Amino acid sequence: MFLDSVVKGRIEKEEQRDSNLKSILKTISWRIVGTVDTIMISYFITGEAGLALSIGSVEVFSKIVLYYFHERVWSSVKLKK
Repeated sequence: MFLDSVVKGRIEKEEQRDSNLKSILKTISWRIVGTVDTIMISYFITGEAGLALSIGSVEVFSKIVLYYFHERVWSSVKLKK
């Protein structure tokens, strides 16, 4: 019983939420993937590289901000098991 509570306590401490820096790095890496995808789709639809890059450049900034806040909210959510 005692050993079980010690082990459980260590596991619970390891299940802490991500740091702000880790969330920012995850946000940036995901946005690179997402922006390349948006640029490719925009190019296939419009056939214009300049327009596709323009769409991608606007999209990248809005999605970085949205994803960061989305990640921070979910990081603080505690789900019952």
